[in-house]
Amino acid sequence: MNAKTASIALEHVDSFFIGGDWARPSTGARIDVITPSTEDLLVRVAEAQSPDVDRAVAAARQAFDRGPWPRMSHAQRAGYLREIGRRLTARADELADLWTAEMGILRTAAGAMTGAVGWVYDYYASLAATFPFEEPRTPGMGGKFGLLVREPVGVAAAIIPWNVPALLAAWKVAPALLAGCAVILKLSPEAPTSGYVLAEVAREVGLPSGVLNVLTADRQVSEMLVRHPGVDKVSFTGSSAAGKKIGAICGGRIARCTLELGGKSAAVVLDDYDLEAVAQTMAAATPSITGQVCAALTRVIVSRHRHDRLVDALAARFAAIRVGDPFDAATEMGPLAMARQRDRVEGYVVKGLNEGARLVTGGHRPAHLHRGYYIEPTVFANVRNDMTIAREEIFGPVISVIPAEDEAEAVTLANDSDFGLNASIFTNDADRAYEVARRLRSGTIGHNHVRSDFTIAFGGFKQSGIGREGGAEGLLPYLEAKTVILEAEPSRRR
Repeated sequence: MNAKTASIALEHVDSFFIGGDWARPSTGARIDVITPSTEDLLVRVAEAQSPDVDRAVAAARQAFDRGPWPRMSHAQRAGYLREIGRRLTARADELADLWTAEMGILRTAAGAMTGAVGWVYDYYASLAATFPFEEPRTPGMGGKFGLLVREPVGVAAAIIPWNVPALLAAWKVAPALLAGCAVILKLSPEAPTSGYVLAEVAREVGLPSGVLNVLTADRQVSEMLVRHPGVDKVSFTGSSAAGKKIGAICGGRIARCTLELGGKSAAVVLDDYDLEAVAQTMAAATPSITGQVCAALTRVIVSRHRHDRLVDALAARFAAIRVGDPFDAATEMGPLAMARQRDRVEGYVVKGLNEGARLVTGGHRPAHLHRGYYIEPTVFANVRNDMTIAREEIFGPVISVIPAEDEAEAVTLANDSDFGLNASIFTNDADRAYEVARRLRSGTIGHNHVRSDFTIAFGGFKQSGIGREGGAEGLLPYLEAKTVILEAEPSRRR
């Protein structure tokens, strides 16, 4: 497997998908997508400029304001979603190859996850029959018959990051389409290939013109999309810094927004739980996508008297992780996604050392790998919760072990963060796990593992975001609630 093989199936990377067909870009600007394991060119894709954004918004507005899509029944739209899901499932191996080639995720992990991409579309299709899009209500202030109706919010801009592009696009696009929105999917310049596969599928299934538009743009042009008056709602997944700016722009024009942002998630280890089991779980979870996961557990909080034993167990496990070619089935961790990401992680390692944390293992580039953006799995010990490596999202395979005096302080330390996306509690006692979970300020709480569940809901407290994705909760941001009060029940309703 190599970069050339991964890009063969993509025939329209020099174009955008606008208005139901492939559209030539307004300029010759291109983006080079680099394979992080080799530093070779994977593919060169068209880079959107302001006129391209305007065309995409115009096509989406036409589809929403005058096209058939929002006026179809939910069951009719669900039929399209099921067919999109079926075709994406058939191309799951291709999506996995592209994901590994463009971002460095282990091919074994990519294969396990891309099969779920099509399932997401099928899942939202199933909500067409069960979600309460229209609910009768008894008016309390006059009128004889009331309805709470949920209608599509309008044109939605879905902005996805580079780490898990196909799945994160699915969790935005699928609910938006079921709701009846028209969508502009803005791909990451570092990882655009799965978006081209989705566009090909949308064209194959005959999705009405302008209902889904797909383009790749860098930050400045992406901001034009966020500012565009033709966009009713922005759904963004990415850094908290970018999310703050997007939220401010949307707030300035009262556009709706959903922000799924960064994390600095805590693993709270209670005294009854086996430390070797903690180390094993962390060593299995941290290399996932080379630590480039917003929900990763990067702060391990443990009683002070058990700190050194846990550190030793973690060091032994992390030092044994095999780093190398992500297409090799024997590899346990691949490269970081890009050169600037490796520079970022190395910078945090230096900050950790300068602020007095103890580097136990890792922190360097692997000596046996001379090409690619590789870094060793890294463990810091004796970390204070006010250190930079305990406060800021590193987005790499770096964990900090933080000692606490007791369970109460462990909870306090876990909550002492600008973020609140994910957390886990390690204990053999489910009742204690529940009690601690209710005291943690986090969008998801797991028990004895790194857990998240998009079939329920995913999102964060504090600077980890606004709103939720996944499940029925992930459909609500693409709907507006309308109250209808009538003098009599209508004989026919949608």
